[in-house]
Amino acid sequence: MFKPVNRYIQIGLPEVIPQTHSGIVLPDDFKPTEERYGIAEVMSYASDVRFKDQIAYGASVIVDKSMIEEITVNNEKINIILDNYIVGIIKQ
Repeated sequence: MFKPVNRYIQIGLPEVIPQTHSGIVLPDDFKPTEERYGIAEVMSYASDVRFKDQIAYGASVIVDKSMIEEITVNNEKINIILDNYIVGIIKQ
């Protein structure tokens, strides 16, 4: 089990399935322009996160996608981000 420290938050990202609506076949390495911000799910967070009283496990947050770090531990990919790159919390 992974437990973030030093203001890191473990996040889950939605799986993106590339689609073309025009029927044009694109190269496998083609990457369309992406939005800078996206929605992620809080999986776990460090005890020193500055706004831990405002988030909970499973909460939806808006993150700066360019600052997401992907690490691999025991062949498992984990996405983490520092708390200052979370720009908003989506209240349910």
